[in-house]
Amino acid sequence: MNPNVNNTAALVGRILLAVIFITSGFGKITGYDGTAAYMASKLPMVPVLLPLTILAELGGGIALAVGFKARWAGLLLAAFTLAAGVLFHDYWNADAAHRMAQQINFMKNVAITGGMLMVFAFGPGAWSLDRR
Repeated sequence: MNPNVNNTAALVGRILLAVIFITSGFGKITGYDGTAAYMASKLPMVPVLLPLTILAELGGGIALAVGFKARWAGLLLAAFTLAAGVLFHDYWNADAAHRMAQQINFMKNVAITGGMLMVFAFGPGAWSLDRR
């Protein structure tokens, strides 16, 4: 395959994967109190975990988008996304009215985790800060 096609696909793929993390991290900042309350319904230590979550999403998302330490950002975001799926989209514990929506969200997290593992395995492509 043409290297320009591969590099374009890697760049666009990284950016598309990063968008969900960047917007989610920013949303947690702008909706900090609501996010903290929701997290507290599922997890302890929210005053520590919420800032770490924001750092992982914003920092990891930006690093992924620009291709800076992209393999490690991909691995971090893979672990984060899988953990978030298990903790927050536990459809196996949801009531019947919410089970399907939670299952869809869980499966999306599984798919995103797969994309992050592909970045970890194959790198960010030539059009990245890692390649300069």
